[in-house]
Amino acid sequence: MQETNKIREIDVIGIIMKLLPKWMFIAKVMAVSGVIGAIVALNTSKEYTTDVILAPEMSSGGIGLSESLSDMAASFGIELGNKGQLDALYPEIYPSIFSSTDFILTLFDIPVKQEKDSISKSYKAHLLSDAKTPFWKYPIVLIHKLFKEKEQDSGKINPFKLSRTDEELCELIRGSIGCKIDKKTNIINLSVTDFDRHVSAIMADTLLHRLQNYITAYRTSKARHDLSYYEQLCNQAKKEYTESQHKYASFSDSHLNTKLQITNSKIEELENDVQLKYQAFAQTEQQVRAAKARVQERTPAFTIIQNATIPNKASSTPRSLIVLLYMFLGCMGACFWVIFGNHLKKTFKQYKMN
Repeated sequence: MQETNKIREIDVIGIIMKLLPKWMFIAKVMAVSGVIGAIVALNTSKEYTTDVILAPEMSSGGIGLSESLSDMAASFGIELGNKGQLDALYPEIYPSIFSSTDFILTLFDIPVKQEKDSISKSYKAHLLSDAKTPFWKYPIVLIHKLFKEKEQDSGKINPFKLSRTDEELCELIRGSIGCKIDKKTNIINLSVTDFDRHVSAIMADTLLHRLQNYITAYRTSKARHDLSYYEQLCNQAKKEYTESQHKYASFSDSHLNTKLQITNSKIEELENDVQLKYQAFAQTEQQVRAAKARVQERTPAFTIIQNATIPNKASSTPRSLIVLLYMFLGCMGACFWVIFGNHLKKTFKQYKMN
């Protein structure tokens, strides 16, 4: 059997010869596309991204054999699943914490200040008033305002029933916050993107401290609860000891020269009660000290590898690249029209006649 391969060759020279007579048309299309690209670029806000890097403490104890095996398996991309034995709040769930609505709502009232401003405002007010709307979105915004139901702003946010504005702001913040975890080293990379570089750095620094406080509060919640309970017992024991001591002193002073046996028995009884109350107070005081030590022991240590720094370079697409991209698309479109324009016209006329 003989196989026949039909090879369709592209006549590059023919295409170039076809485009050369139309160079003026292509140049005009590229110029118009460049102008459109410049308008789009000037109406597109620059975005700045601030990164912070930290490494949290995974456990308070030493590294055992199971942890070593887990680290070795992680280097080959295998998860043994024993991290939950170390701590229920392991780094893999941090992105879920940052994307939760409850956490995002706590960011609304953070005071921020733009580079050009001298007065601080809330992060929510910054997003609502300082964001630049491109001109091509004006019709959409106008239609949205016309058909949007009026919302009663009481000043309080109800997480159970969010307004449409608050819900849209949550989605906007959720898209501007990044949290990446290196599974091998457990290094956390937090990033915040904003159209103002100062606000970006402020929010990144805030997220860093919010995460530290969140993890610390979680890791020490049981120990702090125990500490509060023992402090209550200690205060109560101290109060009872003070009252017992006052009763003993008052009774002893009022019966100082009395040699009756019943009086001596009462004094001895009060003295024993004072000693018992003191022993109870001393015991609860030791428990308070032990509870404070457990809180300190459970408090995780953080190593901040990179603090928040105001970025000087925008992370968004450069405006010059946007202009060049539009000019390239315009050039491609003009060349396509020069090569296939006549054929498309003939096809359209035939289709219209039929």
